[in-house]
Amino acid sequence: MSTREEGPPSALLSFTASNVRSYRDEVHFSLLATRLAGEEIRRPIQTRSSKTPLNVLPAAGLFGANASGKSTFLQALADMRATVATSFRSGSSSSGMYRRPFLLDEDARSRPTSFEIELVLSGVHWQYGFEVDDANVVGEYAYHYPNGRQALVFDRTQSKTSFGASFRSSGRKLDPLLRDNALLLSVAGAANDKQLEPLFAWFLRNLRLAQSTNRASRVVRTSEIVQDPATKHRVMALLRAADLGICDIERAPIDPDVAERLQRVLRVLQGVEGDPETTDEDMNVVFEDSVRLKHQGLAGEVSLEPEFESQGTMVWVGLIGPVLDALDGGHVLLADELDASLHPHLVKLLLEMFQDPSLNQRCAQLIFNAHDVSILGDSDQSILGRDQIWFARKDPEGATSVYPLVDFRPRRDEALARRYLQGRFGAVPVINPGEARSGLELVDK
Repeated sequence: MSTREEGPPSALLSFTASNVRSYRDEVHFSLLATRLAGEEIRRPIQTRSSKTPLNVLPAAGLFGANASGKSTFLQALADMRATVATSFRSGSSSSGMYRRPFLLDEDARSRPTSFEIELVLSGVHWQYGFEVDDANVVGEYAYHYPNGRQALVFDRTQSKTSFGASFRSSGRKLDPLLRDNALLLSVAGAANDKQLEPLFAWFLRNLRLAQSTNRASRVVRTSEIVQDPATKHRVMALLRAADLGICDIERAPIDPDVAERLQRVLRVLQGVEGDPETTDEDMNVVFEDSVRLKHQGLAGEVSLEPEFESQGTMVWVGLIGPVLDALDGGHVLLADELDASLHPHLVKLLLEMFQDPSLNQRCAQLIFNAHDVSILGDSDQSILGRDQIWFARKDPEGATSVYPLVDFRPRRDEALARRYLQGRFGAVPVINPGEARSGLELVDK
């Protein structure tokens, strides 16, 4: 079931990265509200270090041309999460580091990849980051702000690790466990360190990626939560709201006999038939449950398998589970191609779930990318505030940069969708109809 978390809400404040995927140079993305954010959008987050709350944004959208780096921005955040989650548990002293540097520049391939986030967790303002190369951790640091001033938790280089006064006891226990290719935060998480485990857990539990290339995994989560009657009631409300003609939903577990036959076939194809030491996990094989949707027909309810449903229906069904998890747990949901196969009215409904404080009471945050310019709107019709809109642009060398709409100082009454399509903000494709025509003419000849 989807679990509502208690305690002070957490919030992501910013993300900074460099030399990761299509981002050769440093990119900085902020979820702090500006003066342009309306009172209805700002989410005040109280910290222990200040009487004045931080105003954060519940959603932010990234727009740009195809292949401009919108999806890789979300994947960069997921890469940071994966490194924190796995560098200690899944590695050995000689296994190197997981990273995806910028590949279109020989110099960049050899430079370290860096990540940094700022967040509020249980009322504490944190700053955490690290640098890695192909082999080792180059640097790693964590700071917090217990009294309004930055205080060191730890600062690690390749030659030494320094611990702040409040962390020295934990540091002495963790230091012997460190490897050159394991993050200290990963070690702390594995050791259940009282001071750092909450930060480690935030990466694992609160940062969720809903990939457009793996929509089946989204449906799996929805299939799990419909087993709880109370949560199923909420799922059905969202299905009815979407006007999809669905009158019921139920979990559809995969047939064990079918799974066993598929496993045998895959073992033959991968050349490991009869090898008991090679497990399904070794082959990266996962057979997942799905859902079965019921529609009201003339003769009663009719159950349909997912392959008989529209793509838009299954996208909506697949988003419901991650969205409810995010709203209940105060998570950060990274949604790739949010508008793919969805009607603009459904996209608007989804955004309103995060924007409405009465529905989003745990300060859940949605970071998404999209092409649908109706999300930008015109003047006061925009679903998003002006400081919730970002753009991705790729330069002639293949490197992506991201920048906010507020850099252009848009007027409150500006027709954002029209101006964007006109190229006023950049991040639009430079279409060459002549090239397309010449290609078609070659076919004719």
